Order: sequence, then structure tokens, then C-alpha cells
Amino acid sequence: MPKRVIRYAVVGCGHIAQVAVLPAFGNARRNSKLAAIVSGDPVKREELRKKYDVERAVDYAQYDELLKSGAIDAVYIALPNSMLTEAQCELMAKAARDGRAKLMIAYRLHFERANLEAMEIARSGRIGEPRLFTSTFSMTVVPDNIRVKRALGGGVLYDIGIYCINAARSLFRDEPNEVRAAAAGAIGDVEESVSAVLRFSNERLASFTCSFGATKVSEYRLVGTKGEFAVDPAYEYAKPLEHRLSLEGNLVSERRFAKRDQFAPELLYFSDCVLQNRDPEPSAEEGLADVRVIRALYQSIESGQPVELGPYQRRERPSLEQEIRRPPIEKPQVIHAQAPSGGN
Repeated sequence: MPKRVIRYAVVGCGHIAQVAVLPAFGNARRNSKLAAIVSGDPVKREELRKKYDVERAVDYAQYDELLKSGAIDAVYIALPNSMLTEAQCELMAKAARDGRAKLMIAYRLHFERANLEAMEIARSGRIGEPRLFTSTFSMTVVPDNIRVKRALGGGVLYDIGIYCINAARSLFRDEPNEVRAAAAGAIGDVEESVSAVLRFSNERLASFTCSFGATKVSEYRLVGTKGEFAVDPAYEYAKPLEHRLSLEGNLVSERRFAKRDQFAPELLYFSDCVLQNRDPEPSAEEGLADVRVIRALYQSIESGQPVELGPYQRRERPSLEQEIRRPPIEKPQVIHAQAPSGGN
């Protein structure tokens, strides 16, 4: 009888893992099971093992042994962004292909109806031809948080700017051919704020500003030849998302999408891909598409000049068929982990 449940190890037990990933297994029981935890903190390991009744909780030194043990089928990597270069993305993708393994980027909004419906509206022609994308994503981050440590992959573009980039690419259904950016301020050892402009084919522009030094804002707007479409908040996972559609300057509709668990759908979808031998979306190539833009934006910041991007063909895009609904989870008490703004 074929196996119907994928056994996961969650690697890294920082804030996002504790408040979102680990609890999500409760909403993903249909085909996913939390079988192991990997952390360098012995207190975290023991307390989380007990809390979630996990069979194995190991140190990073035991990680290879865990992979060879036969006790797990998949890993959810919840580690810092410190290994996100284009070359490393390509290496991961090649390793997955060569080993015939499934590799998916954990883009939670690719399974969230508010985000997926936005892409359908952009594609439908209701606002005419999409021409302009603008977005702001900001939050206040304390100076000693992992997000502001360069050695651990910190920085506003890798941490939150990537949401704006992915949204623009998805709504335009295209890849930028030129980017430019400027940074301002500093927090920890990374930039505090970045403003960027992405040029797409047919003279379309996407602009966004992201910051670790401003109050919480999470929104984007798509302006077309006949109307505009706004999502505010747009990138949140801890509150409801909202749409606003206007045509020829007149408000047509407003819609509020209930708060949901955005992490259990990742598990459910990926487990089904493994069990049914399907290629997942978002794939490794989708992650690389965003990383190449981020790397070019940092080059532009350093040089003060625009940076051209070579052709990059993306065939797959998120669709409404990927929506998976699960009820929201209650925020748990975290252990030895800090939220971006401080505290637990």
C-alpha cells in the first residue's frame, strides 16, 4: 500500500518556525506529519519536542545522520537567508533534478486566495492593460534582530523586498529587463530602506519601497489603462487581506479575505506533489527569478547605475487552482526566539 503521509523535519526553530511552520502541521494532517526538529539550541529542542510530541529532535551535527536514517521524507528549511546567491540557487535546482527530488520555494502567498485572485484580475483585462505597479512594505526592526545581520543574509530586499518583486513579476506575468535602486539609512549592519524601480517589456514599470525603520505597512497597487486594483494589507500572514477595485476613478468593489493559516497549504500542496509525483510551483526557478533581481538591485545600489538583466523565461505562474484554505492558528508562546520588533 503506498505511503499517504509525508514525514517532515523542520530545520531551524527561529521565530517564523515557531509561530507559523510548526503549528501548521495541525492543519496539514491529511498528508503531512512533523517527525523531526533540527536546532542548535538544546532548550528549544527539548521543549518543542515535548510540545509537538515529535519523535526526533537533533542538533545540526546530527543532521546528516537524520537524513540517512529513513525517519523523514522531506525537510522544511526555516534558516536565515545567508546562502541565497544565484549560483547556489542553480546548484540546489541541479541537485534536485539529478537526485529526482522535489524542490519547492516556500512562497505562502502562492496558495492564498487574495493574492491569487489579484493575479486573475490583472490577467482578466478588467483594469485594462496593467501598466504600473507600486508597493510599500515596511516594519520596525530592532537593531539586534537576525534580519539586520548581513552575515546571516539580512537586509530589506532579501527579507521583505522579495515579496514586492514576486508580486510585480506575477501580476505582469513577465520578468524585468532593467532595475535600479537606492538605499538610505542603516540598521544593524544592513541598509534601513531601499527604493527600487523595475522596468518590464512594453514600457511597464514596477516601483517599491521597503524599510526596517518605518511603521508597519504592507500594500501594493496595480494601475491599468482602465482602472486600478489595490491590496492592503497584501503580504501579511497574521491578519486578513483586503482588495479594492476602481474603474475610471470610481470605486467598484471592496473585499475582505478572512485570516487563514498560510503555511499549512504549503505543506499540503508539497506533500501531494511528492505523493503524486508532480512538479511543484513555486519551483526552484521561481526562487532564482527573484534572487537574480535582488542581486541586480544591490549591484545598482553599489554602482549608482541601472543594471540590465538578461532574458529569463518563466512558463509556470501561480493560479487559482493552487488555493488551499485552512483556518487560522493561535499564536503560540515562542522559546528563545525574537520577533522583528523585539519581544516574543
